[in-house]
Amino acid sequence: MKVIVWWSGDSHGTLHETVQHVVEELGLSDFITLETSDSKDIQTELGIKEMPALIIEEEAIDFKDVIFEGIVPEESEIKSMFISIIGGGEEGCGSGGCSTGEGCGTGCSC
Repeated sequence: MKVIVWWSGDSHGTLHETVQHVVEELGLSDFITLETSDSKDIQTELGIKEMPALIIEEEAIDFKDVIFEGIVPEESEIKSMFISIIGGGEEGCGSGGCSTGEGCGTGCSC
């Protein structure tokens, strides 16, 4: 999976740093490639109007989309996004639906 931080200008800001920290903390560095771009082609293709933008691209299923645009989300929000996309983790497991055998909705395998 590729994560692209789109930013037009001299700096990609704190979004890149936050995403990089979350990727490392979750142990996803081998699975996720983090890039920055200021490509006008990407901006036009995805209709990006505000910066920064966080783009997820998965070539295996021909998917590319803007996840966040014009904001730098909290680290916890980025972490939750990766957990829900990739699965795994223990946040929310063992409570609610998990104890009844139903899915817990967190992407974990309860």
